[in-house]
Amino acid sequence: MIRLDKRQANELRKLKFITDYQEFALASVLVESGKTKVICAVSVEDKVPIFLKGEKQGWITAEYAMLPGSTDTRSARETLRPAGRSQEISRLIGRSLRAVFKAGYLGERTLLVDCDVLQADGGTRTAAISGAYVAVYIACLQLIKMGVICHMPLSEGLAAVSGGIVDGQILLDLAYNEDAAASSDFNIVATESGSLVEIQGSAEKAPYSLAKLNEVLILAQDSIKNIIAVQKAAIDEWKLIHG
Repeated sequence: MIRLDKRQANELRKLKFITDYQEFALASVLVESGKTKVICAVSVEDKVPIFLKGEKQGWITAEYAMLPGSTDTRSARETLRPAGRSQEISRLIGRSLRAVFKAGYLGERTLLVDCDVLQADGGTRTAAISGAYVAVYIACLQLIKMGVICHMPLSEGLAAVSGGIVDGQILLDLAYNEDAAASSDFNIVATESGSLVEIQGSAEKAPYSLAKLNEVLILAQDSIKNIIAVQKAAIDEWKLIHG
């Protein structure tokens, strides 16, 4: 299959992490993955959920939303309660971040990560996870500089990538047109050391074999290493600017 943007099957779209995108958040990152754009902003609260009170541990939680102008037909604003899809993705982002989070290093504080999709062209949840990691890392650097915490609570790198089987071929980092045509699609979250955090795989039009799943995972882990390299470059650039 020839992809519309002429990418190889395992080739990522052009990826950028633009830090300090919002002035008033503790940390903010605009992640651009091809035409997909997601703003990830981090705030901190000096409290934790009830089940962690007195445990001297912190918490990370996330909220995800598609803004009304993010797609070619207007998405309704989720004013009363998040849609089921938004709730599911919010939980996915939170779970992913907590997989590399040393809760005791944060104290009884909560990091709140808001992930808002400005423009959607496939892979919004995976872009949100990768962008959220950069935003949380920078937020923790800020807290260390402020003397609020002493150690970095994130234990290692974390990123995510989408995949799918289109016309029998495995493709990574699907744009919307590819995702719509996929017989099966996947979202893979993994750490820098190669440990898997979450695998989401759905047969949309036809079931897939274990061999195909394994092939997707191997390709995804290689791509996640590339994403983490771009994340690190963005963080290093932020450090140079902010000292």
